Parts: sequence; structure tokens; C-alpha cells
Amino acid sequence: MKTKKKLDFWGIWNMSFGFLGIQIGWGLQMGNMSAIYEYLGAEPDKIPMLWLAAPLTGLLIQPIIGHFSDNTWSPRYGRRKPYFFVGALFASITLMIMPFSSAVWMAAGLLWVLDASINVSMEPFRAFVGDMLPKEQYSRGYTMQAFFIGLGAVIASAAPWFFLDVLGFSESSSGGAVPDYVKYSFIVGAIAFFSAVMVTIIKTKEYPPEYFSDGDDDEIKMGYFAGLKHAFLNMPHNFKRLAPVQFFTWMGLFLMWFYFTVTITGTVFGADSPDHPEYSNGVVWGNLCFGFYSLVTFIFALIMPSISEKIGKKNLHALCLVAGGIGLLSVAVITSKWLLFLSMAGVGMAWASIVSMPYALIAEDVPPRKIGIYMGLFNMFIVIPEIIASLGFGWVMSSVFDNTKLYGVMTAGAMLLVAAVFTMGVREDRVL
Repeated sequence: MKTKKKLDFWGIWNMSFGFLGIQIGWGLQMGNMSAIYEYLGAEPDKIPMLWLAAPLTGLLIQPIIGHFSDNTWSPRYGRRKPYFFVGALFASITLMIMPFSSAVWMAAGLLWVLDASINVSMEPFRAFVGDMLPKEQYSRGYTMQAFFIGLGAVIASAAPWFFLDVLGFSESSSGGAVPDYVKYSFIVGAIAFFSAVMVTIIKTKEYPPEYFSDGDDDEIKMGYFAGLKHAFLNMPHNFKRLAPVQFFTWMGLFLMWFYFTVTITGTVFGADSPDHPEYSNGVVWGNLCFGFYSLVTFIFALIMPSISEKIGKKNLHALCLVAGGIGLLSVAVITSKWLLFLSMAGVGMAWASIVSMPYALIAEDVPPRKIGIYMGLFNMFIVIPEIIASLGFGWVMSSVFDNTKLYGVMTAGAMLLVAAVFTMGVREDRVL
């Protein structure tokens, strides 16, 4: 197997730039889908089920795309780039159509297409770090992705505010229609998504197959199901140790995305339904809060490599999860919209670590030739708790929490604290 050379700052920048667009797509979805569903008439206990598309498509799509991108090679188009392009194209088209949905069922159906398309682009980007960088640069590759994840989310979160408060687009929702400021946010986000992915495609040259061959031809020839079974039975130890960490982390994150924006419309803005005149202002502020935690994410990502070198990836990840958990729990006592930014600072630190440190902890243990399917398998530890939340938390909301959306946010904070405890069981071989 040939040795890959180290990339300079701009090389890592270019290979990661597409994640900016991917996160703009995710950010628009996270900040606005619950509100879109409410605009179209959905009740709070129905929202988790309507979000089912995100985890279920991830569960189905990511291992498949990981397997096929592992075994794709074209001297002209590369290994991962075809998947970047196809996913970005369909995701961008769906983003443009989404806010013009006329009914809940239409928005839910489009969310399935959107999430499937984003996953087609995103999964190969996770494997791309292992493709393009030597092992000693893995942390820098994943933290650069964290930087663009944060920046992309800032842009996505600020878009509704920009169109509503700066450009003066209508905030009214008449007859169940989605307001214009949301529509234009999604249109601009779609263009940005596709453009950013194209920068990575144009600016990065992939390594040919001889850089990944480890001599195990039988493993290379495996079909998808045989390859997935082989990967499952040969999971590195840290895959297993990170499973409960990922479970509680992503259960908490999903609950935050379900309920944070629609919670603060009531607790801070006094608007419990889309009919209230302050509801749109609450939705915009929720997006700005997501933007602020994303701002913290991409700033914090710049210093994460040096911190992890001093205290270790495991300890850094645990501390960040604690900060995020405390931040979400504090929403219960906040009535000022400005203090929400303080809560979101902790969430931003947690998010920076969530999208980088677990991948850096496992990447060194993964066979280079099969990194795509292993990353897809690792994603199962993310999407299974999200599926559980989508299928089961609606009952919790209606039967236990009496549809009090704030309790969903508080549960999210508690989940991150539990994940922090499990993080301490992860093994890390540090070189001091």
C-alpha cells in the first residue's frame, strides 16, 4: 500500500469545503422543519414521527453508500466524488421545493428525499478524511469538517433572520402556507449546498486504489451484505465502547432539534401556536440560537486539536458533552431571549466535539480499503436512537409530558450528561 503525503492547510480546506454546503442543508432542516410542520397543522406529539425520515434514511443509505463508494473507482471521476455530486444535486432540488409544501404529508415525503440525498453526499465525506490524509492528520481533517459544519449552520440559521428582519419579507402564514422568509431561505441554501460541494469536487484530486490495498483481495470482493457482516463482526473495540456514547448523544440532539425552536416560541416569546403574532419572531430567534451555537462550534474547532493533544480526545469529548447538557437544561429557567445564547455556547462546544472526536477515535482502527462501510456501520449507533426517539417520544410527549415541549429539551440535556459518563469508558492510546 502506497503512502499518502501530508496536505497543507489549503489542501485540507478544499477537501472539506463541501461540508459547508451539507451543513447548510442540515441546518435549514434542523431549524425549520418542526415549525414548517406546525405551520401546516401538525400537533407537538406528531412531530417526532414526522422526523423519522432523517434517521431511517441514514440507517439504510449510509452503509450502502459506504460500501459502494469503497469499491468505486474512475480515473476521471474518482472514488467518492460521484456520490458527492449526485447527493448534492438531488438535495438542492428538494430544498427548493420543500417550503412550497401544501400539506404535512407532502413536507414529510420531501423530507425523506432530502435526507436520503444529503446522506448520499455526507457519508463519503466522512470516509474522505481517511482517503486523503495520513493517520497523523486525521484529527485535523475531522476538526476542519467541524469548522465547516459550524460555519454552514451559522449561515443556515441566519438566513431566516436575514430575509425577515433585514430584507423585510412577510412573516405571515395564511391558510397553512409556509411564510416567504422561510421559502427564500431554503432556495438560497439549495444554491449554496450545491456550489460548496462542487468546490471540493473541482479542487481535490483523489488517490487511486493502490493507496488503499492491504492485500486482502477476498475482503475487497465481498458483496454488500457479506461486507457489512464482516465489518460488524470485526468492529474495533472503540466502536463498541462508543456505542452507548453515541446512543445517548444523538437521542439528546434529536430531541433538541424536535423541540428547541418551538419551545422558546412559548417560554420566551409567549407564542404557543403559529396563530400568535410573535410565533415567527420566536422561530427566527430559534434559528439564530442554532446559528450562535454553530458560531461557537467553528471557533472552538480551531483550538480543539491543541486541546485534545494536551488532555486527550476522550476527556475533551466528555467535557464538551457536559457543557452541552448543562446548556440545554438551563433553557428551563431562561425567560430572556439574549440569555439563550449563553445556553447555546455549551451546545456549540458539544457539537464541535460530537462531529469530530468520535470519528478521530475510531479512524485509526479502521482498514483504509473499507473505511466507507465502517463509517456507515458507525452511523448506525447514531440513527438507531433517533429512530427510537421518532417512534416512541410522541407517546412520551402526549402521555407523560402532556405535550409540554420544554420537557423534551430538558430530556435532551439529560441525555448528553449520560453520554459524558459513558465517554469515560472509551480507551485512547495517547502518544505524549
